[in-house]
Amino acid sequence: MTDRDSADTSPRRSRRGGGRAARKAARAAPLPDNMRPVRPGLEGGTYRPLSDTDMEKINNTALVALEEVGLSDAPPSGVEILTGAGAIAGDDGRIRFPRALVEDMLAIAARDFTLHGQDPLHDLRPGGYRVHFGTAGAAVFVYDPATRENREPTVQDLYDSARIVDSLDNIHFFQRTLTPRDTVDPRDMDLNTLYACISGTTKHIGTAFTLADYAAEGLDMLHMIAGSEETWRQRPFVSNSNCFVVPPMKFATESCLVMETLIRGGMPILLLSAGQAGATAPAPLAGAVVQAVAECLAGLVYVNALSPGHPAIFGTWPFVSDLRTGAMSGGSPEQGLLTAACGQMARYYDLPGGSACAMSDSKEMDMQAGYERGLANVMAGLSGLNLVYESVGMHSSLLSHCLEALFVDNDVIGACMRCVRGIEVNDETMALDTMKEVCLGGPGHYLGADQTLRLMQTEYVYPTVGDRSSPKEWLENDRPDLVSKAIGRKDTLLASYYPAHIPEATDTAIRERYAIFLPRENMLPAA
Repeated sequence: MTDRDSADTSPRRSRRGGGRAARKAARAAPLPDNMRPVRPGLEGGTYRPLSDTDMEKINNTALVALEEVGLSDAPPSGVEILTGAGAIAGDDGRIRFPRALVEDMLAIAARDFTLHGQDPLHDLRPGGYRVHFGTAGAAVFVYDPATRENREPTVQDLYDSARIVDSLDNIHFFQRTLTPRDTVDPRDMDLNTLYACISGTTKHIGTAFTLADYAAEGLDMLHMIAGSEETWRQRPFVSNSNCFVVPPMKFATESCLVMETLIRGGMPILLLSAGQAGATAPAPLAGAVVQAVAECLAGLVYVNALSPGHPAIFGTWPFVSDLRTGAMSGGSPEQGLLTAACGQMARYYDLPGGSACAMSDSKEMDMQAGYERGLANVMAGLSGLNLVYESVGMHSSLLSHCLEALFVDNDVIGACMRCVRGIEVNDETMALDTMKEVCLGGPGHYLGADQTLRLMQTEYVYPTVGDRSSPKEWLENDRPDLVSKAIGRKDTLLASYYPAHIPEATDTAIRERYAIFLPRENMLPAA
């Protein structure tokens, strides 16, 4: 037996081994939410592409645009609601908004509300500088990285997308990601979209409706899920993504009627203005922000004139055009700038704000998708934007959705949220005592220091799909690649993870009332 072997069996060595085993077991245990290195609602606000003077100018220009240009095409009910509050109906069919009216409605707008999940653990509280990342989009293709081809999406794909998001810690809410092509009728599409989302995840959900009648039916379904209309109104776990405007500066008539129906039904509203710079919004980035702000202020007046203080998200979503072709460029650096600026403007008004970014122009899961996603999302998060939509899983400038990409993007968002969290500076984190222990008679490194071991989970984030092995280990592991790992994780999860938060009796009642395209057997583990 060697001296080293003898040392390994000494009481002192055994105690150290036992301590190491205990620390390893402690690290394997789930951390309380308040100790996790990243979590929903971390506060941003350190990145400011707009100065205070810039924001004042944008606000003033938007108010002038509302007074002098106004918006056209409001439905008759909208005209009545808006003029009843003090807006002016012109002979040219446009509704104009006096500055005092807008400021009065801003004063009564909701600023502190909860976006509920079906599970209260997933409740979100937008506002302030609290940051949350989630999905959104209406992709007309699903990209399959195994075949490197696009195909038409189905209700099953939407349900699977929701299931994946339900399992991923760094994606905080689920707004519908794709348009099921196996539902030809718009009513079937709206109701099956809602059903697939609420069945696949207990996180907060966002969805859209084509007609007011379909929205009313959707509310009935939600009452069934919640147990009653009263219970739904106490904890509305779905918000309406409402494109109430058709930029530039026109109301979307039918969407406004949907919005009115859902406001009366107690559903939070995302006021979504999605002009495209250089096409349906001014080409200068500042002008695109001005128009989006003006349109969303008009929407805010509409909402609060109908129901003062109703939960509404200030959804300035200006997109970017590649001015060489006119095509949308969701992965551009300008998109990140626009989104961060919109986050600032929501803070300027002290309103819960949401905007979109990181919908990569790349057609597949490649380096382009990675750098576009990471750059835009970190800009949005650092700006303090409350709700970052379309931040994961979207390719081809929103035309396609990739389920496997959600696993990779969960890593991306974890890294972005770590940047949002920043660096805490206090006596403990400056580590002077630890320096003394290590340097004055200690081992000369920090690898085994108590502080290092204690903070390795709470101070640092680690990828779940990304690879940090050495080149030698990578070769020994048969050169694992990111795409293959993501495909494997998707296949494993979808074969084993089946949310069961909706009681079978309720699901049966829904299927008796609505034409549900998702077979019940596809929502249960294989026998």
